[in-house]
Formats: sequence, structure tokens, C-alpha cells
Amino acid sequence: MDGSPRKIIHIDMDAFFAAVEQRDNPQYRNKPIIVGGKPDSRGVVATCSYEARQFGIHSAMPSSHAYRLCPQAIFVKPRFAVYQEASEIIRSIFARYCEIFEPLSLDEAYLDVSASPLFQGSATLLAKQIKQDIRRQTQLIASAGISYNKFLAKIASDLGKPDGLTLITPQQGGEFVENLPIGKFHGIGRATEKKMHELGILTGKDLKQQSLPVLQQHFGKSAQHYYDIARGIDLRPVNCRRIRKSIGVETTFEEDIADPVAVSRHLQQLLQKTQAKLLEKNLEAYTLTVKIKYQNFVQITRGKTLSQPIGDSANTQALIAELLKNTAIGEKKVRLLGVTLSGLHSRDSGRSYRQMDLFDPV
Repeated sequence: MDGSPRKIIHIDMDAFFAAVEQRDNPQYRNKPIIVGGKPDSRGVVATCSYEARQFGIHSAMPSSHAYRLCPQAIFVKPRFAVYQEASEIIRSIFARYCEIFEPLSLDEAYLDVSASPLFQGSATLLAKQIKQDIRRQTQLIASAGISYNKFLAKIASDLGKPDGLTLITPQQGGEFVENLPIGKFHGIGRATEKKMHELGILTGKDLKQQSLPVLQQHFGKSAQHYYDIARGIDLRPVNCRRIRKSIGVETTFEEDIADPVAVSRHLQQLLQKTQAKLLEKNLEAYTLTVKIKYQNFVQITRGKTLSQPIGDSANTQALIAELLKNTAIGEKKVRLLGVTLSGLHSRDSGRSYRQMDLFDPV
């Protein structure tokens, strides 16, 4: 490019799995639908309809908790082959208008339309056309965010949901980020948000006022990213060959824990949340790694690779118990636990397989 701002579109399908179920089952429309595990199981919510979200239900929440929040909700077993089919139609629409697009999961993608001559170079009109094509060909609704980088395009796509179409221009970017609550920053989770709040960082403006050395002191390798996005800077390219190597979740406890049963329970919950992320991206994993940081900040990892996808044939509780052997659990208190799934492969939508323990545990 000649130095002019990039034009990035982020397309995000609205409540994708639940929307497909409501599309295919008229009796589910305008009702709280939860796609995921049964309410009497250890399963979790994969996604839910907007009618269910009004009750505070969200993805990765235990299904039992979701049921307590909304007993009248309809729990639906996932149909991944159907979701994959809809996703392939959506990606074919992207390819019709754009050569450079980066799928993040079955239901979202970045598109770089900086060099597109379509609609006289208007990324907003192009995004509107893509949304219309998606609705016409799949009867599903997408939201779109348009901006000059990936960070702001992602934020923009969340602003008008459902059926949103939001533009953040280079002139608006700086002020927009300054007014954005830290909890709304994509990539800043609850633990980091809490830490920033403790440091008096509540908004993008507060974050912008922090020097890079100060951020490095508190956030290590992530500091440069936080420093940049506070200024509306995100130089990451849209990578159409992007390959995800691992997916993980971790939590830092407000008070260190010592009970081995509690450690195992927390790891199981983290694994369920990680599996939910995996399923959203139509992936399966063969390697499970757990991370343990003790009270004295010593950190260890333990991993195991299986011949079958994690959760398909393995008893995950037994697997976690095996990984906890030869650790100091029960002897030392724990301040942080994490779970990472790797050895990732795309799910074969053409083969028949039993649903993961995440949704239908034995």
C-alpha cells in the first residue's frame, strides 16, 4: 500500500450455533435456546440465543448453572456437520469479494479489502453486501465491524449486535479507544482486567497514560501490545494461512488453594472452557497440558498426547488425575492453574463421531 490506512472488515455471525438451530426448527424461534451439554450433566454451554443471554447465560458456562438461571430454556445437542456446512457457504461468500481473509472459527473472520475496487473502494458498502448475501444464502444474520486494523474492526463488530454494521475511522480511532472500558478490550480477560483496575487503569485513556516500562513491569511480554492498542495501533496482518497451534485457558486465584480435590475440579472446569473454544473453531486436540504455578511462583507443566481426540474417548477426570501425579499438589499451595490443548486438527465434518464429553459426559 502507499501509506493510506488499511480497510479491515471483521464478520461475526450472531449466536451462530443457536441461530442455525432456530433456523432449522421453527418451534425454537424467539425462545431461549442453549446449544451444549444437558442441564443434568457436567457439560457446558457452547453458545446460546439472544433470548437466553437476557438471563445472563454465556458460552463456557456450566449447563447446570445455565439451567438454574433459565429453567425454561431449551437445551439442544450440537450438530457440528450442519454448522460446518453453513460456515463453508459463508466462507464462499467471503471468497467472492475478497482474496485475503482469515477465518478465526466457524463463525467469524477478518477480511482485508484495502485494495478492493468494489463499491468504489467503500469497505462499509462491501460489508453491507456481504451481510446481505449471508442472510440470503443461509437465512442467518451477521454483524460487521470496519476499521483500519484488526483490533478496532473486532471491537466494532460487537457494538451493534445483533445485525450490526459499525465503522471506526482513523479519525475516530484514538478517541474511541480512550473512552473504551478496559473490560471491552478484545484480548484482555477478567484476570488482566482486575489487575489493571487495581493499578487504576479503567479505560483506554488510563492505559495510554502508562509508560511502556511500567506496563512491562506488570504485564511482561503483553505490555507492548497493550501500549500499542491504547494508541489505536495494531499492525497485525490479515493472514489467510493462519494456523492455530494451541488453545488454552488459565486462572489466577485470589487466595492460594491447597486441596487436591479443588485443584482437580478447577482443572476440569478449565478443560471444559478450553474444549468449548476448540469446538467454536471446528478443531479437535490430541495433547493436553496442565500448568501449575505454586505459591512460591515456581511453575511446572505436565502433558500427555493421546491416540484419540481429547474428550472423544478419554475420561478427562482420569487424565487430569494422571497428570497431577508426580507434582507437589497437596504439599504446596497453588496460585495459578492453566489448561492448554494442542496437536490441533480440523474436525472431519463427513465422519460420524460421538459427541465430546464436553457435551455428553459418560
